[in-house]
Amino acid sequence: MSDYLKKGFLLGLGAAVSGKEKLSLKLKELVDKNELTQEQAKTVMQNFVDKGAMKKDEWNSKNYEQMSKMAKDNGIATKEDINELRARLTELEEKLEEKLNQPN
Repeated sequence: MSDYLKKGFLLGLGAAVSGKEKLSLKLKELVDKNELTQEQAKTVMQNFVDKGAMKKDEWNSKNYEQMSKMAKDNGIATKEDINELRARLTELEEKLEEKLNQPN
């Protein structure tokens, strides 16, 4: 992972943790003031966590796409490329074995 991507990821992670802590404190304050029930506060927090998980999955998907594109642009074989070559090699080995075992 490039240094910029790593720093960006860590910055986002820090912001998310800080945001969750601030939200938790604000929700506790609202519950203490009876402006929210405990159940409502839990729902709001769960929605925040769910949205974070969704964004994480979205980021991972975009990161995978970007890394795959970089690999292709730089001529680096991907796992899929290697697996495809292995399958072709196995097929050729089987054909060669059949040909060598045929009576002349």
